[in-house]
Amino acid sequence: MATNARRVKSVEDSIRDTDEPEHRLKKNLSGLDLTVFGVGVIIGTGIFVLTGIVARDQAGPAVAISFVIAGVVCGLAALCYAEFASTVPVAGSAYTFSYATFGEFIAWIIGWDLVLELALGAATVSVGWSGYLNQLLDDIGTPLPTSIAGETATVNIPAILITLVMTGVLILGIKLSSRVTAIIVAIKLVVVLLVIVVGFFYTRAENYSPFVPPAEPAAAGEEGWLHTPLISVLTGFSPGTFGWGGVLAGAAIVFFAFIGFDIVATAAEETRDPKRDMPRGILGSLAICTALYVAVSLVVVGMQNYTELSATAPLAGAFSANGMPVFSSIISLGALAGLTSVVMILMLGQSRVLFAMSRDHLLPPGLAKVHPRYGTPYRITIATGIVVALLAGFVPLTALAELVNIGTLFAFFLVSIGVWWLRRTRPDLHRSFKVPLINVLPWVSAAASLWLMSNLPADTWLRFLVWMALGIGMYYVYGRSHSRMATGVRMSAADNIARR
Repeated sequence: MATNARRVKSVEDSIRDTDEPEHRLKKNLSGLDLTVFGVGVIIGTGIFVLTGIVARDQAGPAVAISFVIAGVVCGLAALCYAEFASTVPVAGSAYTFSYATFGEFIAWIIGWDLVLELALGAATVSVGWSGYLNQLLDDIGTPLPTSIAGETATVNIPAILITLVMTGVLILGIKLSSRVTAIIVAIKLVVVLLVIVVGFFYTRAENYSPFVPPAEPAAAGEEGWLHTPLISVLTGFSPGTFGWGGVLAGAAIVFFAFIGFDIVATAAEETRDPKRDMPRGILGSLAICTALYVAVSLVVVGMQNYTELSATAPLAGAFSANGMPVFSSIISLGALAGLTSVVMILMLGQSRVLFAMSRDHLLPPGLAKVHPRYGTPYRITIATGIVVALLAGFVPLTALAELVNIGTLFAFFLVSIGVWWLRRTRPDLHRSFKVPLINVLPWVSAAASLWLMSNLPADTWLRFLVWMALGIGMYYVYGRSHSRMATGVRMSAADNIARR
């Protein structure tokens, strides 16, 4: 039963549930596997697109500093995730962490919120994968019709296919998923390193001057308040471009290139030694990706003056401007490989969050059944794959993409506060990894997350609030009365015997 009116599920109960025979996941992952997962999901189109866009429109050559700032913000949240994931090594990530600290209602809210980051994110990335595939096919002279591929497709066939293929890989086992990811990550790391090494020899010192361009006033807004950052709507202050203000604004944009490291935490239950390997996987993948982002951003602004960078394909454009158009195909190949792993790992994270919610009966418990041979939650994985495939194939997702960002930042905010709260309420728990300066860093992380959220447009906030309202309605219609905390149901035979 609930430990109090908030229905807080203790850490001990969460860990005990992982031993239920019908819900037991196979523990096959190592620290290296987790690091590969993290790199696999973080490095996507951001490294190929955002670097040029932010340099051209916000920060100039100082875009590298924007990446460092964003990396530090993510690093603060990563510390909190690392402590939680090593202390509560249970599937579900922020959902499970919230259940152990704030109680069932907040846990449901964060679980519902994670659908924005994971399922919607996977669908959006699948559409991007389709676009890069068509670009690569166009480079060799065999493009697909735009009616079936790319963002403007009526029925996006490649996006549906990549989603279904990745669903099959996830069902066949977490170890196979990690091996597939390792191969894909190796391909895109080779491409990224090739871009850095070759591009370095074409950089020119004059392109780095001025490193922080002089500040310019903001252009007059023509899109209305709904498309204006919330902080500007509330304060009336419109930050300009370039200067140090532009560097900070750029950090709010390139932050979204880091989204995904938190998904490593969803695999805690399938890790052989989560207390040791979770912090290594989360922090290691973030450190690697930050270094790669900074290196790529320095190369691209060194190869071509920031004012001349392409809006759609800045890296490919920089290489073409230096007489190397063949790199357009190489970069497309790297982006395609990058997005393949992102789709799979986002779906992995989504299925584990929904699995944890189903095991707690906040969703129908039949969805939480684990495959007897492969040791994966195959029912919830199939359901996730079908929903993502339908979204990717039939729904125009461009306008909804920013919901992925606000959903992630909301999770960061709650996890940051939650790790401080659990340290106060359960100081007795063994923690193999601890956030340093516990009374400072989690609050700085929470404040940084709120600041980045405030830089999102007002219409994104409205969609987010509507989505949350829908989730609250579902909780009171089904989850509140059916949850195991409400009914006191234990599903393991051992618990039933103990009760007798």
